[in-house]
Formats: sequence, structure tokens, C-alpha cells
Amino acid sequence: MLPAFSFFDSTIEKTLSFVKVDLKRDVALLHKWQQQPYVVPFWKLNISFENYEKHLEKFLADKHQTLYLGLIDGVPMSYWEAYWVKGDVVETSYDPHPEDQGIHLLIGEEDYLGKGYALPLLRGIVRFQFQSKGTEKVIAEPDITNEKMIHVFEKCGFEKVKPIELPDKTGMLMYCHRETFERRWEDVFKRAAAK
Repeated sequence: MLPAFSFFDSTIEKTLSFVKVDLKRDVALLHKWQQQPYVVPFWKLNISFENYEKHLEKFLADKHQTLYLGLIDGVPMSYWEAYWVKGDVVETSYDPHPEDQGIHLLIGEEDYLGKGYALPLLRGIVRFQFQSKGTEKVIAEPDITNEKMIHVFEKCGFEKVKPIELPDKTGMLMYCHRETFERRWEDVFKRAAAK
């Protein structure tokens, strides 16, 4: 598995990597994660393996998003959807810049829950998204009832904007501006670069 983006995070002393999802290699693992009781209320994809495989195939074919496995020290433990706001259902919820990006995520492996990994991983993927020079803002729209995730987004540098109605949920629209993000995490990135 060749990572699309990988770096050492000194705050947790671990290597974080993001690898593009491969249908054949990853469908069983991702289907297993979607059955987790703490994932189901927010993702609503506790469907049969056959139906999930079709869903994943469709999502992988969608050119406005890229799907990743998130790894800690080489172990797959999370799932990420990095998307361009243009072409997404959320684009009608605000006035997007043409190069705004967004992010969805879940921690799939229960052993990694509550260990403080969500923030470093989120920080890593947002840093990866900001490598696209035209992107000045990354957005998120977590379920308005998912207080834990909203808190993690805020710690990362996202700010609440407004509740929005989406086809499958009421989301909390959140923005993370490049300048805010880079200023907040400058020291962490310098330490990573020094490794």
C-alpha cells in the first residue's frame, strides 16, 4: 500500500499515512467498519455486503471525491472521504469558492477510539488538502448531534458557521481557513519536517 501522504506526528510519536481505497482490497474491511454500533447512527450504511460493495464502487467512480484509508504506524484504522465542494450536495448550502474542499471521516477500529488519534489524523488530512494551492478553505458538515466530532473539528481549527439541511442529516457547517490552520499548527509541522 503506497501512501498518498505520510508523515511522522511528534505529538503522538507515530507515523500517519493516507492510502487511496482499493475496492477489492478494502471493501470487506470498510463494510465491517460500517457495522460498528458507534458508526451506524452517523453513516447509516449498515447494509448487506453486496449493497455496500455497489455503494463503494459508485463512490470510487465519483470524480469529485477521493477515498482514503487512514493508517497509524502502517495499521489501517480509519476511513476518509476528501471531496471538492463543487459537485457535492453541500455546495448549495453556502457560497463556495471553486477550490473549497471538504472532509468526512470515521474511526473504524474500536481499539483506536478515545486514544486522542482523531485530531492528529484530521490535522494530517487537512494539511494534505491544503497542498492544493488554490484551496483556502476546507469545510466539514458533521451531524449536528455528533458533539464529539464537532469538538475535534474545532480543536483542529474549524469554526461553526450554521446548521444545514442535507439529504441524510442536519449537519453543522464548519470552515477551516488555511491561514488559521497553518498558524495554529506551525510548530507541529516544523517538528514533522525536522524528522
